[in-house]
Amino acid sequence: MSITDLPLFSMLRSRMQWHQERQRVLAQNVANSDTRDFQPRDLNPLKFENAEPGAMTVSLRRTEDNHMNASGGSATGVQTGQSRGFESRVSATAVNLEDEMMKVAANQMDYQAASSLYIKSLGLIKIAIGKR
Repeated sequence: MSITDLPLFSMLRSRMQWHQERQRVLAQNVANSDTRDFQPRDLNPLKFENAEPGAMTVSLRRTEDNHMNASGGSATGVQTGQSRGFESRVSATAVNLEDEMMKVAANQMDYQAASSLYIKSLGLIKIAIGKR
């Protein structure tokens, strides 16, 4: 298994792809703000509940007596999902530039947070395997 196939990285990649697609949709809304009868669109929120149950689980292992037990002592269910297509929805009103720009800014911050987490997680794994 490749490092990038870990559930955390798969979910972060899906999240970043969702934010990229949302940025494209929001940019179209802004670009067409003066177009007559244009209805702004937005993507449905990304959900990971639809992931296959039990596809990938990460479990904690106690290697020394002084280590804490995992809650319940069983594997924690971190699941991954491969969703390439994102559903969009039509907004009910015409384009409001202020709202669209606020969505763009929030989307950008969320994308930066996901990409930063991805980079930091890769760094931690490199440290763990001694490649740094």
